[in-house]
Amino acid sequence: MIAEVDTPSRPESGTGEGRRLPVRPRLVVASAFMLFLELALIRWTGSNIVHLSYFTNFVLLGSFLGIGLGFLRVGRGKAQPYYSPVVLALLVLVVLIFPVTVDRETDGVLYFTSLSTSGPPAWAILPVVFAAAALVLMGPAELVGRCFPELPRLEAYRYDLIGSLTGIALFSLLSFASAPPVVWGVIVAVAYGVLLQPRSLSRYLVLVTLPSLVVVAALASESLTAGALWSPYYKVTYERSVYGGVPVMTISVNGIPHQQAIPAANRLEWERQYALPYERAATSSLDDVLIVGAGSGTDVAIALSKGAKHVDAVEIDPKLRELGATYHPDRPYSDPRVTTHITDGRAYLERTGKKYDLILFALPDSLTLVSGASSLRLESYLFTEQAMAAARDHLKPGGAFAMYNYYREQWLVDRLALTAQTAFGHKPCVDEVGSGRQAVITAGVTQAAQRCAAEWAGAKADTPPPAVDDRPFLYLHGRDIPSIYLIALGLILLVSIVAVRAVAGPFRRMRPYADLFLLGVSFLLLETKNVTGFALLFGTTWVVNAVVFAGVLVAVLAAVEVTRRFRMPSLPVMYAILLGGLVLAAFVPNSWLLGLPVPLRAVLAVVIAFLPIFAANVVFAKRFADTADATVSFGANLLGAILGGCLEYLSLIIGYEGLLVVAGLLYLGAFALMPRAARAL
Repeated sequence: MIAEVDTPSRPESGTGEGRRLPVRPRLVVASAFMLFLELALIRWTGSNIVHLSYFTNFVLLGSFLGIGLGFLRVGRGKAQPYYSPVVLALLVLVVLIFPVTVDRETDGVLYFTSLSTSGPPAWAILPVVFAAAALVLMGPAELVGRCFPELPRLEAYRYDLIGSLTGIALFSLLSFASAPPVVWGVIVAVAYGVLLQPRSLSRYLVLVTLPSLVVVAALASESLTAGALWSPYYKVTYERSVYGGVPVMTISVNGIPHQQAIPAANRLEWERQYALPYERAATSSLDDVLIVGAGSGTDVAIALSKGAKHVDAVEIDPKLRELGATYHPDRPYSDPRVTTHITDGRAYLERTGKKYDLILFALPDSLTLVSGASSLRLESYLFTEQAMAAARDHLKPGGAFAMYNYYREQWLVDRLALTAQTAFGHKPCVDEVGSGRQAVITAGVTQAAQRCAAEWAGAKADTPPPAVDDRPFLYLHGRDIPSIYLIALGLILLVSIVAVRAVAGPFRRMRPYADLFLLGVSFLLLETKNVTGFALLFGTTWVVNAVVFAGVLVAVLAAVEVTRRFRMPSLPVMYAILLGGLVLAAFVPNSWLLGLPVPLRAVLAVVIAFLPIFAANVVFAKRFADTADATVSFGANLLGAILGGCLEYLSLIIGYEGLLVVAGLLYLGAFALMPRAARAL
């Protein structure tokens, strides 16, 4: 057993007055609140400001900054962080009064529909959200940080991790229950009430109760007036109307028109693209049809109208499917010929053994990212060369694959056609319909299994190569980081440097913990790689995402518990194990794991992913236990995560596997900067 290297300190005078909770439960509650509030902010702001549906890590980076600043503030003042609920109330009011409902066209990395903007421009609203997120999270982080001096280092870290796991579990349960934001607001208000207890009743009412009531009332008003359904991915709103005597349900997600539920006969009459896959496929029967991106059911209804005997309808969002089951005029989901699967399309292809006469990717264009820790969109792994090869492998003899969407750029149509050609071994049929590059791409399992109106002209000189699983960025034309991201990330780093200097004072306070800073940078890159890797192996669903984040925290907690209870190898040895784990992860590609049965794939993926995470956190735990200042060293580690979040965009150039190399170099840098005295730990 190793001995704790420090003893509990006496609480700072003036910081604990009126507290009802002892230090350990207070630390768990504060940590759970901090993570819950971070997840709620990412989820809610993204549903009301469309820029954040694609730049979710903007809020994540603001949260990291606030959490780091909160720890650095510990010991620099006695007043409790009453500013947090006040700023949160102001942020909620600003977002609800000035929402950004649509603007989906940007330069470079993300390619969206051309729609008009309603609300403040990105340059005006994003800095407000970033600064507010930092200030809001700084409060709970300061409350967490104030518990650290009252406990031994690793015991405090242990309860912090338990609280973080609790926060993830609570938010995941609410996502499963489709709870509206007003429920999140009530939980946040209760947490503020428990953790912030001013000396006087008047201060409590003005600085805690009143802002909390504003938050709850505003979120309740949004939930009631909008009539929104809150899926794990979107704020879903819908409107039922009659157009030319035809019943139509228009569905919007996160304030953006997304899809319409229209009778199959009318859809085929109004938009020819929906009939083209059936005309181009030479198959004589439709015994089995797979539709990925089934949504509210119009594509399913069309397949049934074309004579499909059985349809497997795959849809990732349960609320979209629920709306279709309830309100679609054709009631396709009530048809006994239809089986629905609420999962990720790529994951379904990797798991099923069925073969199909026709596979359709029916406008699977999401409006959100997998998580705040990656630039991966929900549908990213559907448009890679490997995904189309998986679709090919699930076709019967004579079967065909088709995909359609409003692509709006010739290079994008050509890129997808080139991807299909690479996967199927011959040129696909490419039909461009109407304006706006509305296109249908159809590929038979053999060239004889497709009937093209005209041969595709082929890829042009400026056509990007097919997207691959390691770089699944379909809408990124080149191999670069678009200027819009470089400018935003540069400003984030500049603001972070200025804020840290203003709050924490001279940087020399953190100089002894430069290695811990780099550990924070590299750990976030490692976490990003694992999030995206598990999304590919098991699906880009919210369940997989939650399990991965919880698994990371469990691995960290296990490292802390082992370090507390047993004498672990020295830091140089642990660094060697860590780097060995990174090498193992680099040499076992996801493509190999995808070929394994799911149970074996899960076991190997967990071992390969969490070995370096475990080793990295043994390194951190041993080093953290020996630091002279718990809050400054922990704050330095958290601030390193901001740089890690910025470096995550290197994946746009080098791919996700390349992040392992960057992480390995950063871990070597951390080892080089580690104080000599610590090497014997």
